[in-house]
Amino acid sequence: MPTDTDYLAALEAWKQKRLANLKAPEGWLNIIGRWQLDVGSVTVGSADDNDILLSAGPPHLGTLTQDEAHEVTFAPANGSAPIHVVPNKKAPPRFLVEGLLVEITTINGENALRIRDTNSAAPQALREIQSFPADPAWRIVADWVPFDAPKGMMIDTTGDILTQVQVTHKAVFTHAGQRYELIATHGTPEAPQFVIKDPTSKDSTYPASRFLYGEEVTDTTIVLDFNKAINPPCAFTDFAVCPLPPPKNVLPFRIEAGEKRLG
Repeated sequence: MPTDTDYLAALEAWKQKRLANLKAPEGWLNIIGRWQLDVGSVTVGSADDNDILLSAGPPHLGTLTQDEAHEVTFAPANGSAPIHVVPNKKAPPRFLVEGLLVEITTINGENALRIRDTNSAAPQALREIQSFPADPAWRIVADWVPFDAPKGMMIDTTGDILTQVQVTHKAVFTHAGQRYELIATHGTPEAPQFVIKDPTSKDSTYPASRFLYGEEVTDTTIVLDFNKAINPPCAFTDFAVCPLPPPKNVLPFRIEAGEKRLG
């Protein structure tokens, strides 16, 4: 465990990186729309004669076609070579066309078009994210306990879309003498993601949830640093679909650490 001074300095650097990532071209502050895709072709652009009408970009961006296999081809209106993409749930393909970052997202095998405006002024409008005062005591080393076998779990989302995930571990820790468990429903083996909620959601933090990524994962332990509990993407844009916490991850005590709700 680093000294409190070292820890607080590292936490401040982490906060600055977090803000920079939000403001980046692939961040969550410049999204201008999300549209569900069906089999067939649609035209995309800012002119009124398009099937998908954009609030930014050229009058005619191009034509997007989804085939029966749910693979997608985008033909730019400027005559550039068509772009063929194979949707990937874990790493949605994206490509840049005339200042717009075009992305194909996939949930439950269904694709959607999501577009970011790389010239948007919105990222610079976010100066900071309010947080609770940093407290090293909220950095907890938990037991990292595997299930006997991976379990399928249904997770609801802010878009009312039920998704199924495979869970393999739970983090077990104590707070105020009581034992609690959190289930990692997303993320990677190196950075398991916990979708959590606690009573601060009633007055201080984003009402739906916050995200927490485990750190320093070993075979038996995982660090839960609640000072790094963050707002989910749907706190920043209406065009994100975010998982909601499973019942086990709704904690009964206030976690006055990490990011507060915006505004």
